[in-house]
Amino acid sequence: MRGSFLALASGAAAQSLQLAAGQSAQFLSSNPGGAIPAMVQAPSTSGFTQSTIQPSRGGLSVCVSGIVPVQANTSMNMAFNFAVPDNQTGVTQTFLSMITGGSPFMQQLMAGKQSANGTYNISATLCTPANNTTPETVEILTHGIGFDRYYWDFAPGYSYVDVATQAGHATRTDHPHSFFYDRLGVGQSSKPDALTVQSPLELEILQSLITKLKNGTISNIKPTTVIGTGHSYGSVLVQGITAKYPSSLNTAILTGFSVNSTGSSPFSTGLNLAIASQNQPLRFSGLSNGYLVSSTSISNQIAFLHAQNFDPNMLSLAEATKGLVTFGELFTEMGVIAPAVNFTGSVAVVNGDSDLPFCTGNCSYPTNLAQAAITSLYPKSNVTGTYLAPLTGHGINLHYSAVAAYHYIQDFISKGTSNSTST
Repeated sequence: MRGSFLALASGAAAQSLQLAAGQSAQFLSSNPGGAIPAMVQAPSTSGFTQSTIQPSRGGLSVCVSGIVPVQANTSMNMAFNFAVPDNQTGVTQTFLSMITGGSPFMQQLMAGKQSANGTYNISATLCTPANNTTPETVEILTHGIGFDRYYWDFAPGYSYVDVATQAGHATRTDHPHSFFYDRLGVGQSSKPDALTVQSPLELEILQSLITKLKNGTISNIKPTTVIGTGHSYGSVLVQGITAKYPSSLNTAILTGFSVNSTGSSPFSTGLNLAIASQNQPLRFSGLSNGYLVSSTSISNQIAFLHAQNFDPNMLSLAEATKGLVTFGELFTEMGVIAPAVNFTGSVAVVNGDSDLPFCTGNCSYPTNLAQAAITSLYPKSNVTGTYLAPLTGHGINLHYSAVAAYHYIQDFISKGTSNSTST
C-alpha cells in the first residue's frame, strides 16, 4: 500500500521538489527504496547494525538506514497511579477524564519520580548528497506524535531531507547531512513498556544520539555544527535539549510548537486514540494496550491538516503509515520544556498558521504564538526567527506549502552565524 501512495505522489510533487531543491535529480532517480547507481558514493554504515543503502524517497539523497544501539538513563521519569486499560472503552474514558474541566485525573495520576535506563535499539537513517560523505554540518531530525522518522522524507515532493541536503549554508562549503530516527516506541525502534516511554527518557536518548554524532560514532562523520530540528513532540524534546544541555546544539528549529496548550484538548479528542493492536492488527499485533494510534483518516485530518492546502493522497499515506504513541508520552508530553537560559545558539519557530494543538487553529491569536515561545524560552538567543506557513495545519510537511517552509528553515540556518535578528 505504501508503495502505491508514493507512486501517486510522484508526478507534480516530484517536479515541485526538483524546483525546491534548486536542481534536477542529476545523481539519483526518484526511486523510493530502490538501489543507488554504482558510481555514487554512499555514506559509511559504521555505527549501524542491520544496515541498508537506498535513495531518499525524493531521490536527491543517498541514505544509510539501520539500528543504532543507544544507552540512556534518567531519574526523571514519572511513576503513575495508573493501569493500562483492558479495552477500548477504558482507553477512551481515560482521555475523557483528562480533558474534563476541573477533573483531578492528572493530579491523582502522578506518583512521584522513578528511574529508567537501558540500551535501546533506535532505528535511524542518515542521508547525504551524492558523493559528499564528510559533512561539517549535521541536522538531527526528531518527529512528533502520529508519525515515524519518515515524516522528514515523507514522499516525492514532500522530502525535507532532500531540500536540506541540497542546501548550501553560508560560511560553509559543504551540504548538511540529515540524521532522522524513530523515537523510542515508534517504527522499528525498541518498544518497551508503554508507561516507560516518556519524555524524560526520550530526551536522554536524543542527547545520546547527538553525542554519537559529535564523536564520529555514526557513519564516521564528525561534524563541527549540529542543528536540532523537531516537529511537535519532537520539538518539545529539542527544546528540552537546549534547556538541559545548552552546548549540545548550535541551532534549534522548532516546528509545530508553542508554549500555548489550549489546543491540546481538541487535538487529543480529534485524534480519537485507539488501541494500536486492534486498529492496525497487521502492523501492531502483539503490542500492549498502552500503544495507541489515531483512529481514522478523519482523525488525522482534524489533527494535522488544513483542507484547502493538501493532496488527498498525502492524507491516505499518513493514515496507512500512522505512527504509535504511548500513554507514558501523553502523560508527560510537555514535561521537559523549560526556559533555555544558557542557550546562546540561534532558534526559529516554524508553524502552520492553523496549527491545532499548539495554537488552537490560529497561531496569530491573541499574538504571534511562535514569537511568544521564543520570548519566553530563549532570553539569550540573539539570532531568532519565526515563520507561519499559510493555510497549513499541524503536519506542515504534508501540505503544499511545505517546500516554502523548508526553504525558510534552510535560509534561517544559513544566517544563523550572523548577529542580526531574523523576523
